[in-house]
Amino acid sequence: MRASTPRETTVGELRNSGHVQRSVKAEIRHNLLDRLRSGEPRFPGILGFDETVLPHLERALIAGHDLVLLGERGQGKTRLIRTLAGLLDEWTPVVAGCEINDHPYAPVCVRCRRLAEELGDGLPVAWKHRDERYGEKLATPDTSVGDLIGDVDPIKVAEGRTLGDPETVHFGLVPRTNRGVFSINELPDLAERIQVALLNVLEERDVQIRGYALRLPLDVLLVASANPEDYTNRGRIITPLKDRFGAEIRTHYPLELDAELELIRQESDFADLGGVPAEVPDHLVEVIGRFTRLVRESTAVDARSGVSARFALAGAETVAAGAVRRAALTGEERAVARVCDLPAVVPALLGKVEFEVSEEGREQEVLEHLLRRAVAETYRRTLGAADLSGLLDKFDAGDSVESGELVPASELLRRVGQIPGLARMMERLGMSGDSPGQAAAALEFALEGLFLTRRLSKDAADGTSTYRT
Repeated sequence: MRASTPRETTVGELRNSGHVQRSVKAEIRHNLLDRLRSGEPRFPGILGFDETVLPHLERALIAGHDLVLLGERGQGKTRLIRTLAGLLDEWTPVVAGCEINDHPYAPVCVRCRRLAEELGDGLPVAWKHRDERYGEKLATPDTSVGDLIGDVDPIKVAEGRTLGDPETVHFGLVPRTNRGVFSINELPDLAERIQVALLNVLEERDVQIRGYALRLPLDVLLVASANPEDYTNRGRIITPLKDRFGAEIRTHYPLELDAELELIRQESDFADLGGVPAEVPDHLVEVIGRFTRLVRESTAVDARSGVSARFALAGAETVAAGAVRRAALTGEERAVARVCDLPAVVPALLGKVEFEVSEEGREQEVLEHLLRRAVAETYRRTLGAADLSGLLDKFDAGDSVESGELVPASELLRRVGQIPGLARMMERLGMSGDSPGQAAAALEFALEGLFLTRRLSKDAADGTSTYRT
């Protein structure tokens, strides 16, 4: 929750309040050290980097370095960069109406210097929240120097100002983020001649715009992201620019399964799809997490392009959507995902993976195989040691059970009948409720696990699965 805006409205009042001017990097250093001492979260929502990436990032920020985050797609680089604005002071004073957020004690643009001379202690002060002090640009081929640094504003010239007047300059994104944090995503994709425009920003801390005799000292923390594949193939960061960044920090995908699962739960949006409460049980979240990790490790997949965290999130959301669709078609009040919702994940995620050339034509087969492995591994961990004899006894007389993506939970439970030990099975899967949806999810997972461990057989066709001995 935001604190109330400070009351000072002129530079005289600001001085009387005891306000001390600090640079952006000094603000971040001071606030980061305060959080380190107090144990407060420094980078909220960032998972799996505590022992690897964050120590390097903290050292870079304390040292006052501009930095590059280097890592494959979907590793949370942009998410991490955006948390840096949270280390700024909550409110900071600026000269009212200034396009580049000049500090009232030391204005740098022509307009604000003129006003400071004319008004003295009466110079009007406005306040900016830290959320307004973050700027971001995705590097694209059409990005120009004018976009980043600035250019002549033809409208101001048409209003009667002379072409050499510095006030005819239209400032770009970097000057407009003066006294804040500016991020350039996918920096290697920025044309080399445009990268040159950033050299002065990083070293001399100023900008040059066309032929103007304009030296505009900037106070900004510049952060960039880059993909190693882009770094070496599609584009590059020019050597003088790399030299001016103080630190290069490597990111990575979650190293442990628990971090992967926590990330899926934190970021997936399936709590309420179309007004229907959707539930993805823990064992299915684990299947999606294991599936993602198996795809990353597969020799059939191009490791250089990586497998984004968005792969896992989209998978979990697809499974949840399948449950919601079933509930809408069958009239179920509660949408609980089941194993029958997993096959839809493969075609949905196929386009998110880059395969090796040798696997051309086998892409879907590879993903289906890895998904089965993920289900089997999750089953072994959760129900592998459980007593499922009560369920297996149902098949002793040659009976079969048909399930599928449009079979409602109550119907599946009716087909299976009473199963001894179902409550213990649900407990092993982390289900404490007694809803038909959860019971059906546990039973179907057990049936699929028994099939994958060759204790049952299965016939699958057109979205239905028939289990038998």
